[in-house]
Amino acid sequence: MELQDYWNIARKWWGLAAACVLIASVSAYIGTLDMPRIYEATTTVMVGQSLHQADPTSQDMWISQQLAQTYSEMVKRRPILQGTAEALGLEFVPSAEGISTRQVPSTQLLEISYRDTDPVRARVIADEIANQLIAQSPTGNQDAERQAFVHERLAGLEANISRTEAELEQEQQKLEAANSARAIQHYQTNINALEQKLSGYESTYASLLLSVKGGTNYITLVEPATTPHDPISPNVAETVMLTGAIGLTLAAVGAVLIEFLDDTVKSPEEALKLAGDLPMLGAIAAIDGDDYSDKLIAAKQLLSPITEAYRVLRTNIHFSCIDKPPETLMVTSPGPSEGKSITLANLAVVMAQSGHQVIVVDTDLRRPVQHKLFGQSNDVGFCDAVLSPTANVMSFVVATGIDNLYLMRAGSLPPNPAELLASERAAQVMDALKAQADVVLFDSPPVLVVADAAVLGSRVDGVIVVNDLGRTRRAMARRAVNELERARTHILGLVLNRMAPKYGGEYYYPYHYHDYYRDGGRVKRRHRQTKGPLAWVANLFGNGDNGHSADNQNGKSHEFPVDEHPIRPTLRDENRRA
Repeated sequence: MELQDYWNIARKWWGLAAACVLIASVSAYIGTLDMPRIYEATTTVMVGQSLHQADPTSQDMWISQQLAQTYSEMVKRRPILQGTAEALGLEFVPSAEGISTRQVPSTQLLEISYRDTDPVRARVIADEIANQLIAQSPTGNQDAERQAFVHERLAGLEANISRTEAELEQEQQKLEAANSARAIQHYQTNINALEQKLSGYESTYASLLLSVKGGTNYITLVEPATTPHDPISPNVAETVMLTGAIGLTLAAVGAVLIEFLDDTVKSPEEALKLAGDLPMLGAIAAIDGDDYSDKLIAAKQLLSPITEAYRVLRTNIHFSCIDKPPETLMVTSPGPSEGKSITLANLAVVMAQSGHQVIVVDTDLRRPVQHKLFGQSNDVGFCDAVLSPTANVMSFVVATGIDNLYLMRAGSLPPNPAELLASERAAQVMDALKAQADVVLFDSPPVLVVADAAVLGSRVDGVIVVNDLGRTRRAMARRAVNELERARTHILGLVLNRMAPKYGGEYYYPYHYHDYYRDGGRVKRRHRQTKGPLAWVANLFGNGDNGHSADNQNGKSHEFPVDEHPIRPTLRDENRRA
């Protein structure tokens, strides 16, 4: 598939994608309304005392970071959680699933987070978990009496160090004032003793101080938790966006899968590619209505854009053979129910409206429908003319009620239609009809269903192939053209039936134009037909089917009175005299 194919799929299925995104997003939003709100509080602790040292070593930093990783796992163990519950008097033990830790990269900081539906409780438990971690660390196991004893000794040592330093200063002053050698020796001995005493005090003080402050394996609280105000779950915006993206993805995958499995012709580009070098003669939109009489739109709605499309088809057929306009044309399709008969009938109407004498011949001797389109019975017709060698061919032709347009119905259906069409008498009937009209249009069975189309196509001046977008399969479209070329028929081009308006500007699809007409001396402007979700608005202010009146220019609908009187053999002569 090419990029344009994906773009066409997106344009075709955008409604499904929008519906999937909307449904998924609304469902997710409604679902989050009933979900409990989860709050998270975070406490930060530091492992080690490197920051309190004037000259910390890299070894201390590395050991502290390794210890932080160990402590990040300890906070989820039962001793810490059980201690937290006992300290706070909780009736439950905090779950390890509600705790998360994160070591700040390349630091000694450890973040301890706890999630709960109550924001205050989340803060209190997070702080207590940090306290329990500190209490159960090596430095936190020292009892209060030992700590008091150490602090008392430190205070005494501080006083002794200060007193010794004062005595040392006094002895130093006496030494400086001494005059005799004996006095100098005495004061010097005192100074040395005081210095030794001071050194002992300071050494003891340093040891005790280290036991109080701790070493590398030491935990301190850096930042207590704060009460969270916004929940971390559910994240409504993120959830809605995620489910909307999932809905869009599923819709896109489904659309591509449907298009991939659907092997029908979907676009004019694809139809032309399958047809080889054949030109596109016209593109016709879908005609509303279920009855056969509703399908003859060219006779009922002269100002309809679809009627204009048939006029474009008529013009393109003329210019495709400008040196020698075709006098006999056959309209066929690859398979059944693709709109060939309706296309032929409306084409015949617009040709007759242009002043040409036109005869429609229903040579679909298996499922004839032309008599239904023109509101007539199928008493006698082409089969009867072929099986009556002495009868006047024009006696089997009847009027349609439309000026310049006549019909030869299928008549009695034979058991062997292909052999009948290939007979010499069938050729004589076709020549007789050709002599009496400007254009003779033959409706044939589908190409790939029976051999009738190949037999009949070899005897006419031109063949028109109708493809139904969304119904004609790719393989059938290609095979139909190959079969007609193998039968040495002259294929004039393709007609695309039921084509969507999105291809309008490129393929002779005049459904976006603004046509003007006169009504009581005033000029009114017609707008294109509105389809889709806003169609009911257009119909509310419109005037009927397809946004156009079913009346002709005189304000009356066409009627098709059945004229059972045959066309006289002088039909072409009368036309020329007129």
